Amino acid sequence: MVKKNSKDIVNWEAEEYLQRDKKAGWYVGFAIVMLALVAISVLLQWWTFTILVVLSAIALIIYSVRPPRTLHYSLTSKGLSEGNNLYSYDDFRSFGVLNDDGNYAIVLTPRKRFSPRVMVFFPKESGEKIVDAFGARLPMEEVQLDFLDKIVKKLRI
Repeated sequence: MVKKNSKDIVNWEAEEYLQRDKKAGWYVGFAIVMLALVAISVLLQWWTFTILVVLSAIALIIYSVRPPRTLHYSLTSKGLSEGNNLYSYDDFRSFGVLNDDGNYAIVLTPRKRFSPRVMVFFPKESGEKIVDAFGARLPMEEVQLDFLDKIVKKLRI
């Protein structure tokens, strides 16, 4: 859904992240790995690690079953608006377009060394307007999934 407004360059709505389908085997494998880690940590009496594994497992299960929210995005003359957050163009060095199995995203590369990249999904039919709007303000560079993104994709998290 793309709308135009007098002060907005382009508007669209998209999910905040890709939710990958997980079958029963994924949950069984996850449970086996977590139980093995808990067993090892109990045998070695690493109580802090045991608590960390249990809390991490709970958080990951909650995260994996929670459906992604649909967020409203706007490009203005000042930057990218994601709901109530505004990302200024000045905070980013460049942008790129990522095609992840037919799901398109703008990837913003920050100027600060240790800041994370910002990934914003968009519908294919609005892609040209969105890319042109970013291209008028930031240089475009080729982007790929980084190592951590590849691991997350492979694990279907």
